[in-house]
Amino acid sequence: MAKKSTSKQKKANTRVDFTPMVDMMMLLITFFMLCTSLAKPQSMELSMPSNDDKIDDTEKTVTKESYTITIYVAANDKIYYVAGIPKYDDPTCLKETTWGKDGIRKVLQTHVTEDGTQPVLQIMKAKVALDDKKVKENMADSVYSKELSKLKAGNLPDGKKIETMTIIIKATDSSSYKNVVDALDEMQLCSIGKYVIDKINDQDKKLLDKKGVK
Repeated sequence: MAKKSTSKQKKANTRVDFTPMVDMMMLLITFFMLCTSLAKPQSMELSMPSNDDKIDDTEKTVTKESYTITIYVAANDKIYYVAGIPKYDDPTCLKETTWGKDGIRKVLQTHVTEDGTQPVLQIMKAKVALDDKKVKENMADSVYSKELSKLKAGNLPDGKKIETMTIIIKATDSSSYKNVVDALDEMQLCSIGKYVIDKINDQDKKLLDKKGVK
């Protein structure tokens, strides 16, 4: 009797070629690189005092008195301010406040100038309207930055031009770096366009010593 022949099935090759997948990934990476905007570096505008020895302290802070506020950043998270030009022979001009919206931020917002206006509050209200306009109209960042710069310069949307505040920030030797940064953050939150970090001079030291400020 003849033996029945059996046939063996051939196993199919299951290897997957990933070469087209690599090409597809490169195309996707290129697509996202071209369509995605890279993160823009954020910077803070600072105005530093002049190094010219011929310029005295009074010339550095030439501005209308009612449009000036001097902020003193002191030790132990303390912050003080003088509305107007400091009266060094009158320690009562130096007032203590706190950080945040109920402290120095409120001082800046509610400050009334000699002509009865509140420049910081006016600009902040205009900024709220600008932020709302940006959301509604999907305003480009470059256009928004340009409009915000106009606001900080005192150009209101209704075409009115107002004089802006000048804030002078002075930090004592015992103050912390964090508090100085906090003071700069308040400038941004209040949309202050003109502010300067200045050194504590001898008259400032005498004024602070009279109030026991370190």
